This record gives sequence, C-alpha cells and structure tokens, in this order.
Amino acid sequence: MTIAKFQDAVTMSSQEIAELVGKRHDNVKRTIETLAERKTIQLPQIEEVKNHLGQTVEQYQVCKRDSFVVVAQLSPEFTAALVDRWQALEEQAARPMTQAEITAANANHLVAVERQQREQQVALERIETRVANVEQVRYLDSMPAGFESMTSIRARINLRHSIPPWVINAVMRDIPSAPLPFAMVRSKHADDGGQPYAIWPKADITRRFDRFVTECSFVTAERATHPDIQQGRFKLRQRTSA
Repeated sequence: MTIAKFQDAVTMSSQEIAELVGKRHDNVKRTIETLAERKTIQLPQIEEVKNHLGQTVEQYQVCKRDSFVVVAQLSPEFTAALVDRWQALEEQAARPMTQAEITAANANHLVAVERQQREQQVALERIETRVANVEQVRYLDSMPAGFESMTSIRARINLRHSIPPWVINAVMRDIPSAPLPFAMVRSKHADDGGQPYAIWPKADITRRFDRFVTECSFVTAERATHPDIQQGRFKLRQRTSA
C-alpha cells in the first residue's frame, strides 16, 4: 500500500481506504462525498494519480479523524486495521526523508505553487472584470415581476434539478460564465441596516441551469461532474425523456 503525505500533512488516500476495507474505490469515494454533503466530514482535497494501468484517476486525501468516520460508515470491523495503518503512516512521516524523497517533494511543491499562481491570476482577472461591470449595476426600489433573488434561485433550482446549494452558488458567482446581476434592489429596511440584494431574470436563470445540466457528466446514477466545478462530484437528478 502507498503511504501519502499531502501538502505537508499526513493523509490516507481513498484508494488505500478501499484496499484496507475491501471495497470498490468508487464506493469509498461516494461514501466520502455523501458524508461531506451531510457535513459529517470535510470534503477532502482531491488529486490525480496514475493507476497500475497507467491511467489517470482521481482519489481523495483524507485526514486521520475523517478516515475513522469513513471506515466506521463502510466497515466498522476494520477500525483496528485502520489504527495499525495510521501508526505506520505516522512512523514513516516522522523518519528523515531520503534525498530522492526530498527531490520528489520539492518537485511536487513547485508544481502545486505554479498551479496555484495560475489559478490566482485567472481569479484576479475575473474579479477585476466583474468589479468593473458591477460598478455599472443599477439600483431599484422594488423587484420587478419575472425576477428573483439568490435565495429564491437556490430553492427553485434545487427543486428543479436537485443541485446542492454550494454548486448553485458556484454557477452564479464563481465560474467564468457566472451571470452578473440585472440590478440591486434597495432594502425596505435600509434605515435599520438592511442591505441591497441582487436580482436576476428568472427565465434566464432557468435556461442557464438547464444548459448547465446538459454539460454535466454522470459518474453514478446520482453524482455528476462539470468542467467548471473543481471540487469534484455533486448530486444531480437525471432528467427523464418525455
């Protein structure tokens, strides 16, 4: 089994957990995602590795505490084996690194830093563009018919497609094609500190998320991915043909 040290923290990969408890790796990843959706554990970092066939696969890097929660959910009888595995992980992490390990760690760190810098630059350019556009947003005293706020969008789109709120937030705010608000509506309680809120055309948002769903790839019957959602899989209801 492989021993993992991810971003200077000792972790256990979802692949190793699968091997430890004798489960399929995709089942282990699905359990991790379900527990993360329930806020039982944190959604772990994901990394790409080569499998024994030379194919690129994704695996989660799970911290010690959360690994116990995952194993307890999958196969509680393997808890003792998990304790032994963590002892081996921590002992190896404590020993001095060889020159080859130092070189590999430095190379991995450099790749991670360069990737982070690229992502930050793209994010900064996106923010600058959005700030310039937001400065031109109009302010209204009331919401016109056919428009909706972010709270309404989250509830309606979740009901329509079963998309979780965090993905809806990402589509509306974070991805490159995120829509700018049509306008800001002044709060009727501004004198009491109420803040303006953004509104979007309801029909446009419906079309946007209907298109987003068609761009998703289903990994399981209830889990999908999208190129612009970097956090990995999320819940999505498949649309049935009429």
